[in-house]
Parts: sequence; C-alpha cells; structure tokens
Amino acid sequence: MSIQNTQLRISDAEYRARCVALQSHLHENQLSGVVLFDADYIKYYTGFHFIPTERPMAFAFSANGERALFVPRLEAEHAKANALIDRVDHYPEYPGDPHPIVTLAKMLKDMGIAGTVGADSDGYPWVFGYRGAPLSEAAGVTVRNVRAFIEDQMMIKSPAELNLLRESVRWANLAHVLLQRYTVVGASETHVSERASLEATHAMLDALGPIYRNQSPYYDSVVAGYRGQIGRNAAIPHALAANITFQPGDVLVTGASAPVWGYHCELERSMIMGAATDEQKFFFDHMVGLQDAAFAAMGPGVPCSEVDKAVRGYFNKHDLMPYWKHHTGHAIGLRYHEAPFLDTGDNTVMQPGMVFTVEPGLYKSGVGGFRHSDTVLITDDGIEMMTYYPRDLESLTLPV
Repeated sequence: MSIQNTQLRISDAEYRARCVALQSHLHENQLSGVVLFDADYIKYYTGFHFIPTERPMAFAFSANGERALFVPRLEAEHAKANALIDRVDHYPEYPGDPHPIVTLAKMLKDMGIAGTVGADSDGYPWVFGYRGAPLSEAAGVTVRNVRAFIEDQMMIKSPAELNLLRESVRWANLAHVLLQRYTVVGASETHVSERASLEATHAMLDALGPIYRNQSPYYDSVVAGYRGQIGRNAAIPHALAANITFQPGDVLVTGASAPVWGYHCELERSMIMGAATDEQKFFFDHMVGLQDAAFAAMGPGVPCSEVDKAVRGYFNKHDLMPYWKHHTGHAIGLRYHEAPFLDTGDNTVMQPGMVFTVEPGLYKSGVGGFRHSDTVLITDDGIEMMTYYPRDLESLTLPV
C-alpha cells in the first residue's frame, strides 16, 4: 500500500529534478554553466528564499552538476541552512574592495564555468542602487540569455506546486468571507481589510502551526481588501488604498490571496452595497458573461491569444469595448503575475499544469468597475476552477 505524500512543501527531489532539466539545457546548448541573479529563479532551483538588496546574490550551476550560491557575508549561514546546494561562497560586503562581481568571477572560474555561459542577465541587475561591471566583462565570458527556458519550465506546475496553490486558495477564500462579512456602510476599507486579513491569518497559523512558511516577497500574511476600488474609484483597475468609507450604492472590487511557501492564488470579486441599479446589474451580468466566455475558450492545446480573442469577441458583440481596459488574465505561482498571458499577443499554447488568473473586467467612469478573478488550472481534458467563491449577484449583494 502506498501513501501519497501531501506535505506542504517542495521536496528536495523536486528541486533536484528541476536542476537536472536545467543541466540538460546546458548540455544541449553547449554551455559550460549558468548564472542566475533573479530571486525567483534562485528560489525555484535551490529552495532558498531571501530579500534582494543592493548586495548581489547568484546561483551558479556548472554543466557537470556542481551547484553553488554566491552571497554576502550576512546571508552565509542563512544560505547554508536553507538552500539545497553543494557550496556557498560569500564576500564581505557591497560595494567592497574588491567588488563582489570580481569575487563571483573567481568562483565561476573555480567551478569551470567559462567560455560561453547561460545567464538571466549580464550581471546583477539594478536593485537599490547597485552598480557593477557586466558579468561578461568581469568573468571574460560570452553570455547567452536562458530566461525563456526557465520561464517555460516554471509555467508547468508540479503536483506539489498545485498543492501549495490549493492551500493558498483555501485561506484566501476564508479571508474573503470575512471581508464580505465585515463590510458595512460607514466602515472604512482600512479597518475592514486589516480585520479580515488578520483573522484569516490567525486561523491559518492555528491550523498549519509551526510547519507554515510564508516565503513571499509580496504579502506578509493572508490578505483581503479593496485597494481603493470602491465606488467610482472601482473604475480604476489598479487603484490604491485610500481609507475610503463604504456608502450605499457603492460598487466594490475585492482582492484576496495567501502566501503559502512562496506560492500565491488570486481571488477577486465585484460586490455592491445594497440592491443593484439596472445599470449596475447590466455591467455585472456582462462581466460574468465575459468570464464565462474565457472559461469556455480555455483548455490544453489552445493558444493563450485565442482566449483573449474570445473575450474581445464578447466585448464587440455586446458593444462593450468602451469599457475595456486590460487583457483577460495571466499565469500565477511563485509570482503574483507570471507568463504566459491571456492576451492577443501571446500565442503560447496552454498545457496541463499551467495555472492562470481569469479576470476580464468592465469599467465605466462615474459608475465603477466590475471584475471577478478566479485561479484556473489547465487539465488534461479542460480546466479546473481552483477558486470557488460565489460569483452570482445575489451572493455578492451586501445589506445596507
């Protein structure tokens, strides 16, 4: 009898398998090794989560399989204790003398990473004012960009990653329940958002206990809120929180997520304070229709562009283009926005294991915005709705 391992983490074996796939790419392209500076890429291959600053950090992986982290002194013990790695090299401080990029070049030479190498950028990128020579200049190598391969690898979520995303969905759903429960006329978005987020966070920590890890650069805890998308401000898709007080008749656009071992879902809903007007009902119903059109178009083997075309077809059919502001959605996982994108310009073919947000919206100045967002998995024969919060107007109408 076999027992499925549903432990809430990425296993060491999975990190090694990711590295094996990267190593195969190095061999196929005759690269002596790869150097990655992007924090999400370093997490993906080593399991090491950290806060990027002006102090450069890098993951170096030779074609013969040696894995190393290059870190500042202050991260040395942290890296040794938490990264699945063969060696950790550190430098004293940035900018230092010699400059860290010079020390990195020596480490690469020692690892046999020379000649033509893969990298996500030609040197550490600008972070908090960092300046340094390009990798190609400092190490005397020819750099070939490997971002496309890594992004393609990250697009397909493993069963373990899907477990983490489902756990994120569970706590985002609770946070949204609380957000809706506490949203009343006269309350402020700050008070309601903080109350719902804090209570959901405490519930998650009580349930998961000491095994829980956040490991997200975006959220400190479970979050649910409005980000200023209240009343007429709801017509601004990326508004900012402004401590607005809820009033009868307001259209509300929500957002909820939960960081779970670095993975994030997305749950958004449109709600209305009190009975909807005919105009509000018109936009709400068409918003649901737009999302349904996207769901119907999604599936394995379908180009991402076709989903956005189907949604834009709905816009055109119902003369709604004056209220269009953005594409249909994007992938999600370690980042809250990932590639590929549900956009007419992205012809990436959807494959089982890809996870997307589906969030077409309608926005009318003076009335508000109407947008649901659900997290959706591409399966072997269609799609799976990972988020499950109610979508209908009756469930999302708040008493006044």
